[in-house]
Amino acid sequence: MKNILYITAILSLIIIPASCDKEKKEPKQETKMMMMTNMETVSIQKTNPKVELKLPGELVPDQETALFAKVQSYVKKINVDIGTYVNAGQVLMILEAPEIQAQAANAKAKWQAQEAIYASTKSSYARMYRANETKGAIAKDALDQITARKLSDEAQVNAARSAYRELQDINHYLVIRAPFSGVITERNVDLGAYVGPMGNTPLMIIQNTSKLRLSLSVSEASVPYLNVGDTISFRVHAIPEKNFKARISRKSGSLDLKLRSEKIEADFINHSRELKPFMIAESIIPLQNSEATFFIPRSSLVESNMGIYIIKKEHGKAKFISVKKGRIMNETIEVFGELSEGDQIIKKGSEEILEGSLIK
Repeated sequence: MKNILYITAILSLIIIPASCDKEKKEPKQETKMMMMTNMETVSIQKTNPKVELKLPGELVPDQETALFAKVQSYVKKINVDIGTYVNAGQVLMILEAPEIQAQAANAKAKWQAQEAIYASTKSSYARMYRANETKGAIAKDALDQITARKLSDEAQVNAARSAYRELQDINHYLVIRAPFSGVITERNVDLGAYVGPMGNTPLMIIQNTSKLRLSLSVSEASVPYLNVGDTISFRVHAIPEKNFKARISRKSGSLDLKLRSEKIEADFINHSRELKPFMIAESIIPLQNSEATFFIPRSSLVESNMGIYIIKKEHGKAKFISVKKGRIMNETIEVFGELSEGDQIIKKGSEEILEGSLIK
């Protein structure tokens, strides 16, 4: 009886630890199985969708010029005001400079006087030249002197004419004309105001508002997808219910050093003139690649200290594939790497998944 009790006690001591070990191991296996079931995979295929890029832009006039006075003068007449539409070459303002006008009149008188002297000298030269046809009638020294005098007087006439024309050109500066067709957006002087080339404030500012430029800065990653001729849709806050379209007309061809973006401009013909220069535009640019690429769920992308990668299922095991990011569309993102159509990748990637681990 004692032996039976002794054996029973020993067996109970052996069975209890074994059962405890079993209870401890079962939760770990259950947790491990739960991790495995969360590894949902998706098959990837190449697509080529249009990804919409939203960017703020600014509408600027196609042409804008500040008009200044080129000479010291007074404002004599003003023909236009703010909001006036003008044509190219139209007289906008007339200035007055009495000193320049007096100098021009004096230069013209000198020119006319030199013309008279030259006419007399040329007549004397012609008579002596005809008389020289008779041998010995005119001494050679006299003929040389009249020839030299004729050339000198001719040079004096040309100099006087040039001085007069120079003053006439300056006198033309007193008439301010429109360099192109547009609208006067600023007028900063009144009649009788003293103006000159050293002033910081322009007489007027003219803008061509019939054609506007939509100016945008496109980030480096989106630059390759934009080409001259592409259509851009945009809206403005002043007219939120209306959608406008413009075509890309030019690209700067270089990135901004600070922003790392390229400046592009899209022309918009503003026939109705309902859009104003310097309005803020919310633009939508469709970005489409020249060939199909892979778009994967954004949750599949893992960004860690090891780099940017996705987890591919290969022979039932996890394999890390390094990728580079591209365009973003809704809940998907474009990636570039060593991928093939039909590859299975983990839908919800995580740093906790180890490379080489089994995927069920």
